[in-house]
Amino acid sequence: MGEKMRLDRLVASQIYGVSRADVKKLCLKKKISVNGRLMARSDTKVDTDDEIVVDGRRIVYKKHIYIMLNKPKGVVCSTKDGISQTVLELVPKELYREGLFPAGRLDKDTEGFVLLTDDGELAHKMLSPRSHVPKTYFVRLEKPWEQGYSDIMSKGMTISGENGGEDEKCLPAELTLSADNNCECTLTLHEGKYHQVKRMFSELGNKVVYLKRISIGDMALDENLALGECLEILHKDVESLLTPKQDKW
Repeated sequence: MGEKMRLDRLVASQIYGVSRADVKKLCLKKKISVNGRLMARSDTKVDTDDEIVVDGRRIVYKKHIYIMLNKPKGVVCSTKDGISQTVLELVPKELYREGLFPAGRLDKDTEGFVLLTDDGELAHKMLSPRSHVPKTYFVRLEKPWEQGYSDIMSKGMTISGENGGEDEKCLPAELTLSADNNCECTLTLHEGKYHQVKRMFSELGNKVVYLKRISIGDMALDENLALGECLEILHKDVESLLTPKQDKW
């Protein structure tokens, strides 16, 4: 058995743009059934595991939703901006729901994996400095990397402060150098300082010209997900977002 809930509250929570008042109207029009029985009242208590059909559409109740977005350049990780397109504007209507937000941020000019969710508890765990959830990035550099980069980063390098601020000590990070291109590598961080990847390479006298987040925890960005596209993450896979990676890049 699932959770007991008012029908109007359940339906309104699962279909974006449908209010409780709308659910009441749909009941009066005999457009909602529960376990095959037409519902006359929208305040009826139902079970979240019940078979609920709204105007021909089967509703499968989900307490929270988790969405993988392959963010393109030029899109901001914000719920609203007013100038630039936001990550929420890329979510298709069938996945959108109230309370959706990006769990963490990528720079406007950085591509890749952004998690969108309405689960504040999971987001807090992911973003907590104590969690050290690993995030891996594909990096393309302006100049060829040097072998010494790996050792420096693995020991926890110090980077210059932003705008003349105090220098910052980074946690140890794992750098994997490409065997095919001496300007490409992958970098796994266990924290999220402002512009950290760019600042780390700048400290080493190099410049990041392209950056893409390719994994969070043990979950990799789907290779078939085009820029700007979204993919719902199954609930059973959500914990892998908090899990250290099993394979090194």
